[in-house]
Amino acid sequence: MTIAAPLLPPADWRDFLALTKPRVMSLVVFTGLCGMLAAPGHVNPVIGFTAILCIALGAGAAGALNQWYESDIDAIMRRTMKRPLPAGRMDRQSALHFGVGLGAFSVILMGLAVNVVAAAILTMSILFYVLVYTAWLKPRTPQNIVIGGAAGAFPPLIGWAAATGDVTLLPILLFAMVFLWTPPHFWALALFVETDYANAGIPMLPVVAGERMTRRQIGLYTIPMAATVIAPWPLGLTGPVYGAVAVATTAWFGWLAYVVATRKTQTDDLMRPEKRLFKYSIAYLFVIFAALVVDRWVA
Repeated sequence: MTIAAPLLPPADWRDFLALTKPRVMSLVVFTGLCGMLAAPGHVNPVIGFTAILCIALGAGAAGALNQWYESDIDAIMRRTMKRPLPAGRMDRQSALHFGVGLGAFSVILMGLAVNVVAAAILTMSILFYVLVYTAWLKPRTPQNIVIGGAAGAFPPLIGWAAATGDVTLLPILLFAMVFLWTPPHFWALALFVETDYANAGIPMLPVVAGERMTRRQIGLYTIPMAATVIAPWPLGLTGPVYGAVAVATTAWFGWLAYVVATRKTQTDDLMRPEKRLFKYSIAYLFVIFAALVVDRWVA
């Protein structure tokens, strides 16, 4: 006689919302919106709203599929063990169906209502995050966040393509900004949740190469990131408003990264340099992309 596994209660709507990683989605949606607003020409408000909705749904689908695939790892890590799957509030099949359905709907809607170029880039971003980063890179190499950073860098390209139907130099630079911003941002986080990753067997850089090497890499990656963020101004792609904001905010980012890179020991200080850099890096990206839009409006 076999004993049937206990049935889980129906998942609450808040659990499905949690699957989409709303906090991550907010940054994705914002950079996508800024990419669209910075593009030349005028976007029909209905088309623009639809494009941003599709970006949000695509990001949510990627987040849901990421949690479906990593539910066993999430159950080990303190930072993620309260998510719907490891906490037992939802079964894996529901998460899988939700993620696949949401992703397919976002791509189809983008292709039919906006344009094929934006839909193709959206498809690429979802597949890259789920297959390349989550399933392949993250459990295998400390370079996971370096290459995988491309997944979060697609939204400005999608927003620009939604507005114009093509991709030019400025959106490529926006992609590069987020791509190069991701390693110092994420490694700063990894430095103060290193134990979580070690317990879960994830080869993040602090676990594999140690804290000193991680800090050094944060400093090194900040250099090309800073150059890329400032580059649109001297290249004549943006005006002085963006240039002034980019120089000032990047200088402070550089200082925080330098403090982290040259630090030799950890402390229990809740606002230690790694945490300050991580928190500032989020605000930094919001400010940089907001400045891009303001610059476009006042030009």
